[in-house]
Amino acid sequence: MSKIKMLNCYAGVGGNVKLLDRDKVDITAIEINPKIAGCYKKLFPQDTVIVDDAHEYLRTHFREFDFIWASPPCPTHSVLQLSRSNDSNLKYPDMTLYQEIILLNQFYKGVFCIENVRPYYKTLIEPSFCIGRHLFRANKFILTNQFINTYNKDVSRDKKENLADTLGFNIEDLQNMGVEVRKVLRNCVRPEIGKYIFENLL
Repeated sequence: MSKIKMLNCYAGVGGNVKLLDRDKVDITAIEINPKIAGCYKKLFPQDTVIVDDAHEYLRTHFREFDFIWASPPCPTHSVLQLSRSNDSNLKYPDMTLYQEIILLNQFYKGVFCIENVRPYYKTLIEPSFCIGRHLFRANKFILTNQFINTYNKDVSRDKKENLADTLGFNIEDLQNMGVEVRKVLRNCVRPEIGKYIFENLL
């Protein structure tokens, strides 16, 4: 049986793919930050890692993959923007998220999942399901309430030690690779969620 070809956009340090069986999936990870991409490669040497703009890579390569996961930048969608309502640093929401959902919904023949945070505004495209502060849009999925309840706790605000323990990463390893540990871990999807979604989508 041939392996599933997966595109992992905005890969970070790979929380969403940490528990996937590499005998079943061939992963191409796209990460724009060279330091974080290097960290991902050390953690998952069997994956193909490309330092590039994930948004553009997705647009030009999406037809080459069986399964696509994308976690586009979320800060401009976050409820934290509400605290900046009188601040000159207030930003427009980054529409990358919706561009990718629309593109894949209209043109992609495979299976996809796009993850982002709960926004501060009424969401423009309803999610397929929610877990904690994360919204997921997928074109094929059945999620049990039991699973949602198990992982509904938001660990993103925890200290880096708690984050590392929950996500199954070694802090010293990450520090030695030169990444901002708490930042990259806060951006991780819990490995159990990534594994569950992958196994139930395909």
